[in-house]
Amino acid sequence: MSNRLVVISAPSGTGKTTLCARLLQEIPELILSISTTTRAPRGQEKHGTEYFFVPKEDFRKKIDAGGFAEWAEVHGNFYGTTKDFVDQAFAAGKSLLLDIDVQGAEQLKNNYPGQTLRIFLAPPSMEELERRLRARGTDSEESIKKRLAAAAYEMAHQEHFDHVVVNDDLEHAYFQLAGIVLQSIRGQTVAQGKGGPKA
Repeated sequence: MSNRLVVISAPSGTGKTTLCARLLQEIPELILSISTTTRAPRGQEKHGTEYFFVPKEDFRKKIDAGGFAEWAEVHGNFYGTTKDFVDQAFAAGKSLLLDIDVQGAEQLKNNYPGQTLRIFLAPPSMEELERRLRARGTDSEESIKKRLAAAAYEMAHQEHFDHVVVNDDLEHAYFQLAGIVLQSIRGQTVAQGKGGPKA
């Protein structure tokens, strides 16, 4: 069994949250990576559960000390995965599932070249992605346009990933994802059963 950093990048609206939750539920070797951020907690968010919340000064010190496996500044706030968190997971015999953008995926590949598995989750088409975003009914027109522009940028970088999974059908996409992850972690192929791969 191999410890891996399983990175899943995807435009908003591709079903990433649903698929990642199922991977975590069905593959016991996999745990969710918790990012460190300088933004304030929202709603019921708790330190150490959704994020590790730290002051900007502390985050910058950790950047200078080379303490991040990957990090980025987004809308004035910093987000990152600490090397300490990665080390602790590996020491416990676990692989980490990371939901990060294409730049973060590139940083991880550079810092952990032999242990990073990058999977890009793509929509069947930009038209279908726009349909899904509008069907959610949660985004303004301006927000939808921003998400589509971001998606076009991300889609242009999918060729740099180790695998691309197109989510045209949720069950089929999950089978592909789980198969790739299990092959990487356990070195085994899986047979597709009625409920997908058996962990």
